[in-house]
Amino acid sequence: MLLSERNRSTATFTRLGFSDCPELQTLFLVFLAIYSLTVVGNLGMIVIIKINPKLHIPMYFFLSHLSFVDFCYSSIIASKLLGNLVAEDRSISFLGCIVQFLFFCTFVVTEIFLLALMAYDPFVASCNPLLYTVAMSQRLCAILVAGSYTWGVGCSLILACSALKLSFRGSNTINHFFCEFSSLLSLSCSDTSLSQLLVFIFATFNMVSTLLIILTSYVFIVVTILKMSSASGRRKAFPTCASHLTAIAIFHGTILFLYCVPISKNSRHTVKVASVFYTVVIPMLNPLIYSLRNKDFKNTVNKIMDTRVFSH
Repeated sequence: MLLSERNRSTATFTRLGFSDCPELQTLFLVFLAIYSLTVVGNLGMIVIIKINPKLHIPMYFFLSHLSFVDFCYSSIIASKLLGNLVAEDRSISFLGCIVQFLFFCTFVVTEIFLLALMAYDPFVASCNPLLYTVAMSQRLCAILVAGSYTWGVGCSLILACSALKLSFRGSNTINHFFCEFSSLLSLSCSDTSLSQLLVFIFATFNMVSTLLIILTSYVFIVVTILKMSSASGRRKAFPTCASHLTAIAIFHGTILFLYCVPISKNSRHTVKVASVFYTVVIPMLNPLIYSLRNKDFKNTVNKIMDTRVFSH
């Protein structure tokens, strides 16, 4: 067995989490409540889209996958965050760390591209309404979603393979509540320049390409909305755009701050707080952002509640 392979097999990792900030230990119930709302909100969103025929359109097809992705990566991270707040043993094996990162990265990258698809859909609907059913066919939507998942898996596999080539010695303390990639790289005793370059390239490409799609789509959407002669049409269009842009601004802003902007080593606490925001808080907010102003969602929820009331 090679020395680097021996180092990886014997290396152990302890996730520091928020143990260096004792006052945050009391937030266990808060994080538990947030995660519970995330599960109910995202799974509820999927069910509502499934049972309401009015929502069987491309935008809500993308939204159902966004909810699934939010549920998955929040579950991967929130469970570890909650465990870190109460458990004394925060250790994890090297392989376990890589697997956690692999799944987490897959779902986050997939979400980035799903948000871009959700901007492309209203662009086609507003700028080419007569060709909408052809341009956004079920087959094309399925291909676009499958492509998002495939690219997410590809990015995460490449980064995970680069991490597998690194060497680690003995016991290591990850200054984070999950196996975040840059935190893992900082513990390696081998050259991490290739891995750092890869994560920068992938993060920058994913963010810049999707933001270009989003910004270009919304420039055309806003121009089209402003050209509407009907004031009621403009009032209906802007809230939908505002909801999507709010979700994009929060999610992309946090990712850009963490992975595309150099951060000093002294700001690890800031990194952890920002990570909590996009791994735990945002998945809870997305169902609220997309459903609060939607009458079809509200009507479906009301029907479900009425059915339960009458059944009792």
